[in-house]
Parts: sequence; structure tokens; C-alpha cells
Amino acid sequence: MRGFIFCALVVFFSSGNAQQYPIHPVKLVVGFTPGGGVDIAARTLAPKLSELIGQPVIVDNKPGAGTNIANDFVAKSAPDGTTLLVNTAAVAINMSLYKNLPFDTLRDFTAVSIFSESPNILVVNAKLAAANMKEFLALARANPGKLNYSSAGSGTTQHLSAELLKLRTGISMAHIPYKGTAPSLTALIAGEVDMTFANIPAILQYVKAGRLRPLASTGTKRAELMPDVPAMKEAGVAGVEVTVWYGVLAPSATPKPMVAALSAAVAKAAHDPDMKKRLAEQGAEPVGNTPEEFGKLLREEVARWAEVVKVSGATAN
Repeated sequence: MRGFIFCALVVFFSSGNAQQYPIHPVKLVVGFTPGGGVDIAARTLAPKLSELIGQPVIVDNKPGAGTNIANDFVAKSAPDGTTLLVNTAAVAINMSLYKNLPFDTLRDFTAVSIFSESPNILVVNAKLAAANMKEFLALARANPGKLNYSSAGSGTTQHLSAELLKLRTGISMAHIPYKGTAPSLTALIAGEVDMTFANIPAILQYVKAGRLRPLASTGTKRAELMPDVPAMKEAGVAGVEVTVWYGVLAPSATPKPMVAALSAAVAKAAHDPDMKKRLAEQGAEPVGNTPEEFGKLLREEVARWAEVVKVSGATAN
């Protein structure tokens, strides 16, 4: 696959096709406020992608409506490669979580490539009387409906990870959505909510400072940056494995050669030695798959989360 990626990059950007690429800056549109995991991923990718495609690449934050504002903006943008979406599974989840969306994820987007992936971590306010998952579940069961959790918005993986936890354990918690990971974590640190799910880049500084306490990871194994934090299954909770991917998507009518070249550039950026080191420091791993591979995953994610939404009864606010 890497050979294909490299060839696509060379052919497109070295054989005159690069001249067809617009001279305008490329926008990586993010449906969250600055400071969250998706924003960090986009800002990590932007400089290297700019270097590879020979154009300025900027991050454009358009938070709100569970990323639907950003999703709709990119879906309706010109298919010329200058406006791209960086999102997580929220773009797939929203298909079943919201009614009457002005876009269709599978119809209005074309998958480019997944840049990186990482697990979510269940974190609680450091003052909460729960030092581990067993104690947290006991606390929740002793106080049904009294605990609450924040998320970066309705339909995000943070929201649905918590709903999946409720479904698998039978606990009851109220959902309080925010417009991004940063305000969600601010609320948690302030004690306005009791817990949240968030990715390692967003929480690491607060965990090190002792302001948040990590209890479990949604990964299939322990994260290298948090070796003392057990995976959910280790902590006694099965069926809450959720890998958070950070993918790049383009408007559906974007020419295939351009999509292939952009995909190759994202993949090359992800597997750059310095980039791999930076991602590892953030608790993430490089992916860099093809449009076909990402497209297949996107279809699977739409179906997977539709089932979770239906069974859990989760709704968007």
C-alpha cells in the first residue's frame, strides 16, 4: 500500500497536475473548538500536508451542532480540493442521531484518508469519590441519574462512548453537551460535571497536573502514554472498545485523481518519522489508508453507530 501511496503522490504532484491544484490556501475544517483532539490532529497534520502539496494549509474551526455545521459547510463547498473536513466517527454517527440533516455522509462526502487514531479515556474530576472503574460504577449505581457527563457535542464519539458504557453496565447518567472538547473538559475540571470521555492529547496535561483522574481506556490495550490506565475490558467492562479515528474527507464531486493525491499526501505525512514521533507523544498512531479503505470503514461506522443509537435511545439536543 505504501508503494501505491508514494507513486500516487509523485505522479500527481510531479507531472503537471500540481498546476491544476488551486493557488488558494487549503482549509481543514474542524467541527470543534480549538484545543480538542480533532483540532490537535488537524493542526498536527496541516504543516506537513502544506509542505507536501505546495500550498498553505490552515485549520478552520466551525464548532456546533455535533459537528454538523462543519460537515454541512464542507459538503456544500466547491469540490476543488481546497476545503476538506477533518472529523471523527461523529460524521457517521450523525446519520442516525439527527433527523432531517442537510447532508448525507455517504452521498455528499468522499473519503480521503484516516490520518491517525487513538483511544478515548474515561476521566473524572479529581475530587470524585472513585479511584477506579469498580468504584465509579458502584457510585453511579448507588446514585442513579445523579451523575452527569460532558461531551464535545451530541453525536460525538465522546457522547456515544458514554451511552455505550451506560448500555453495557446499566448505569444512569445525564448527558451535558458542549461545543467542543476544551469547554467539555473545562466543565469537568470545574466540577460542573462528573466525568467525560476524551482522547489522550486533550487530557494529558490535566492528568499530569492532577486535575483529572483517568479510570479506563476504550482501546483494546493500554495506551503507551498511560500505561497505568487499564483498558475497559481489563477494568471489568466488556463491549466498550471505541477507537477514535481522525479522518480527512472531501466533497463528493472532488475529482478522483485529486482525492488519490490528497490521500497519498495525508498518508505520507502520517508516516513521516518526525510525525510518527509527534503522534506517539500524543498517544496516537499513524494510519494513512487509501480512499477505498477509508470509504469501507465509513460505511461500516454508519451501520455500527446506527445500532448503538437505536438500542441506547440516544438523541441529539
